[in-house]
Formats: sequence, C-alpha cells, structure tokens
Amino acid sequence: MATLPDTRIHSSLGTGRSISRGMFVVLMASLMSLNALAIDSMLPALDEIAAAFDVADPNQRQLVVGVYLLANGLGALVPGSFADRYGRRPVLFVCLGLYALCSLACAVAPSFPALLALRGLQGFATAGIVVLPAAIIRDRFEGDAMARLLSLIFIVFMVVPVLAPSVGQAVLEVADWPWVFVMLAVLSALICGFAAWHMPETLSPEDRQPIDIGSVLHTLPLTLKTRAAIGYVLSSGLTFGAVFGYINSAQQLIGEHFGAGEAFPLIFGATASTLAVSSFVNSRIVERFGARRVSHTALVTFIAIACLQLAAALLAPGSLWLFVPLMAGNLCLLGFTGANFGSIAMQPFEHTAGSASSVQTFIRMVLGALLGIAIGQLYDGTALPLAIALVGCSVLSLFLVLFSERGKLFRRPRDARKYLAVHDQLQG
Repeated sequence: MATLPDTRIHSSLGTGRSISRGMFVVLMASLMSLNALAIDSMLPALDEIAAAFDVADPNQRQLVVGVYLLANGLGALVPGSFADRYGRRPVLFVCLGLYALCSLACAVAPSFPALLALRGLQGFATAGIVVLPAAIIRDRFEGDAMARLLSLIFIVFMVVPVLAPSVGQAVLEVADWPWVFVMLAVLSALICGFAAWHMPETLSPEDRQPIDIGSVLHTLPLTLKTRAAIGYVLSSGLTFGAVFGYINSAQQLIGEHFGAGEAFPLIFGATASTLAVSSFVNSRIVERFGARRVSHTALVTFIAIACLQLAAALLAPGSLWLFVPLMAGNLCLLGFTGANFGSIAMQPFEHTAGSASSVQTFIRMVLGALLGIAIGQLYDGTALPLAIALVGCSVLSLFLVLFSERGKLFRRPRDARKYLAVHDQLQG
C-alpha cells in the first residue's frame, strides 16, 4: 500500500479523539467492505439457499444479491441528511447495529420470500456504510487528494471481493448457509467497536444542518442540474450496473456454463483482485496526472476490452481462459474510474457533502442495481448477454462523461472553483 504522511485526522468537536491517516484508510475500507461481504460472500451459498427453499427458477437465486443492492441504493437517500444534522459517528453506529441485526434475522428466515424481504431491509437500513465514508473523506479532503485517498481505501476494500467467496465457501465447509449471515453479524460488531474507539467526528459544528426532507429534495435536482457532476454519477451507475450483472450471474456463468465447479471462488477472486492492483496504481498517479485524464483513459480502454469480450462470446463461447483475462481487464479498469468519478462528482458540493453523497449514491446504486438485476435475469447459459451489456453500458458512459466535460476529454481543470461557482449559482 502506498504510504501516507503520518499526520492525524482530529475531531471537529475538540474531544481529543484523532486517528492516523493509515488507520483512517483501514477503517473506511472496513466499513465499505461490510457491504462487499454482504454481496460476495453469498455467492457460494446461492445453490444451498435455492435448494433449502425449493426455488425452481435458477435465475431467482440471484435476487438474494440483486434485492440487497437495489434496497441499498434506495436507502442511500436517508443517512446523509441525518449525518449532516447529528454528525457522522452516531448515524454510522446505528447503521452498523442494523446490519448485524438484519444479518441474524436472515439466518433464521422461514422462506425464500421472507429472506428476500429481510435482505431488502438489510440493504436499506445499512446504506449508511456506503454513503458515509465518502462524506467523511470529503469533510477533510477534496479534489485529486480526495481521489488518491479513495484509491488507497479501494485497495483494502477490493481485497474483500477477492476473499469473500472463499470465506463464504469456508463457512459452508463446516456449517450450513445461515452461518454465513452469522459471520456478517460478528464482523459488523467488531468493526463497530473499532470505529467507536478510534474514529473522530469529522463534521464541523458550523456545517451542521437541520433535518429537512427539502434538503435532499433540493440536492437531488441540484445534482441533476449540475452538469459537472451528473454525467459522472450516471456513468458510474452504468459501468457498475454491468459489473453487478456479472456478480449476479457469476456463480452460474463461471461455475456452470464454463464448468469451473468448486474452483469458482478462486476464479472469481482472481478477476476481482485486479481492482486492488489498479486502485493502488491509481493512488500513485492520480495527483500527478489528474482524476480526469486517468479515468477518461480507463473508460476508453474499458470500451475496447468490452468489444473483445463480445467477440469472444460470439466466436469462442465456451472458452473460460479467454473470458477470465478479459473480465479481469474490465474489472481492473474500474479501479481507475470508480474513485475518480466519485471524487469529480463530489467536487461541486463542498458544504453539503452528506446530502450530496446520499443523492449520488442513490442514483448510482439504484441505476446499477436495476441494470445488474436485468442483466442477471437475461442470463441464458452463455456469456453473450453480459458481453452485450458491457459494451452498451460503457459506450453510453462515455457519452455521459462527454456531456459533463462539454465534449472535451483528458483535460485537467486549473481551478476547481469554477465547479463550486456553478453550485453556488444553482443554490442562489
């Protein structure tokens, strides 16, 4: 991992609580990792869950993941306003507690519809663990420095999708599928204790705002009207939607279509591991070259690899060893777009980071989850639907980025204040 200066992040409330930047990276990554674990550790258990509840349609098992993702996006509108009013810490602890309780409830679900309902509740109630890290980071950093820190967090965070299927598989070797949910509850409790001891409050008292539904309702159209942000938010939703489609159908696609069987967790982890590598590289180069130049180059390359993926699906539909490196390449490039797109989209919202993070996560996650569910349900026993989705989503993403950048790619603005001026003008 790249080394950050060992300066400390102090509480905005003067309580004396502070945390080193290195520990801050680990904590933020741990929070985000809980969300990844709730998704990827489920993948090896989907067969057992379907068998336990006599689920006939094999594509329905994907909903254990898809419903969680969709509800997570819908819930993203809620925690930002509370965090802007009461601070980051109390809202975060409530979300971690609900994550643990819902995990235990899922472990004793009496039926498949009940399990899906509980997964939806879990995703909605714990959206704060996705929303709050971006707001907490924005409280202390901005611009390319924020993008670099997000990339460092992504390095730790993206180790989880590599390990999570194997962790889930390891649990299944010694226990039944409900114990995967018990594991999630235990991890949530441990991270909650770690955060309670170490994490300072980052929201300054002067930036606290009263809870007002209108603040979110104001930030939503403001985000939609802020040209510098909306293209990046929608673009992220599209690219992540294609990847969610891969995650939803990965167990069927790799384990069944390509015949990998029990090697599925290792192969899935190998493709996901490229995200950690690219996030590390991004953290080292983004401040030098700029978030726009790096992410635009990655998006164009993503389109090229997606086209190769489509050709492979048509010409060599049964080749696992052609699919894997191409999919790994697509996931690798997300490490150069995800954090950078998020940082660029947050830049115009200096004084409303909580609400802006909620709104942007809502748009990104709902769009991505709906696309992911649709792509997964289109699974027909081949890699072709996924390949078509990768091409279509990435090409449309490029047009959206061009919209935000007024037709000019690869540039590095000299002064980010012009984006803040757009924000202030819209608020006025």
